[in-house]
Amino acid sequence: MTTTIFKHIDTSSSTSTKPWAKVDGPGQSFIMRDHNRKVHNIRDKIDSYNTDNSAFAVYHSPASEKLFTDDAKVRREYYPEVEALLRDRLSGVKKVHFFDHTIRRRTKDSPRQPVQQVHVDQTPEAAAARVRRHLPDEADELLKGRYQIINVWRPIENPASDFPLAVVDWRSTSPADFIPIDLMYPKRADSVHDDDDRGKEKLPDEASLFSAEGYEVKGETLGVAPSEKHEFFYVKDMTPEEVMLLKCYDSYGEGEPMGKKGLAVRTPHTAFQDPQTPADAPGRQSIEVRCLVFYE
Repeated sequence: MTTTIFKHIDTSSSTSTKPWAKVDGPGQSFIMRDHNRKVHNIRDKIDSYNTDNSAFAVYHSPASEKLFTDDAKVRREYYPEVEALLRDRLSGVKKVHFFDHTIRRRTKDSPRQPVQQVHVDQTPEAAAARVRRHLPDEADELLKGRYQIINVWRPIENPASDFPLAVVDWRSTSPADFIPIDLMYPKRADSVHDDDDRGKEKLPDEASLFSAEGYEVKGETLGVAPSEKHEFFYVKDMTPEEVMLLKCYDSYGEGEPMGKKGLAVRTPHTAFQDPQTPADAPGRQSIEVRCLVFYE
């Protein structure tokens, strides 16, 4: 166990009616506040946590790809490995659809850095919108059953000692903790014919970080208000041979229209600075693959 700083949205600070944040950098309409919290290393207890009870899980699952420098190769070769993992570890999966992946490298020239804000990637409305966007011909039927958005997160090249990933056990959260935030993408002239934004982000102009001009809403995330009840966990020095499953939404989660009591809906997550990390630890690199998962 260690104590560190976690960053949460200040719900009173937004300069707009609804908070917004940019996908390609630090620009946003609100400020974040630092909160000291305990975070527990569950390296020796990972079998106690799964996507149904806590909304996250950790597995040993080596990948054939090691560097993840070619997006087309990631989609062609790594996606099938992720699907096999999900089908093996999650009971009753009938369909997996990949809609996105993000590679984060803690270097100055990378537009996608580790995110230091406690958040969830999708709201329930954004999850349903993803189904309709990517599977329009099947959406009506798929939305009648159980579906999830799951991120499959893996360190690249070296253990994730620098800015590791922390999660909040769903059982320690309350529905009132979650604040919808519009996710802003740069407007692109070619987006009418190509709505795939992967790899097209650019580092934003520092002079306009806090302006929404030139951006449009293409998603909705959840900020998380701070709470003394939240239980933070991480797996110290996660290796490239390990993956963490992060559930962002479950249509059967408790409190949802088709919800089941005790079934986890989502896990908030964030990068954080571990005070125990050696000063010479290599910068964090990681890949997260975002998946729509449908069940029998």
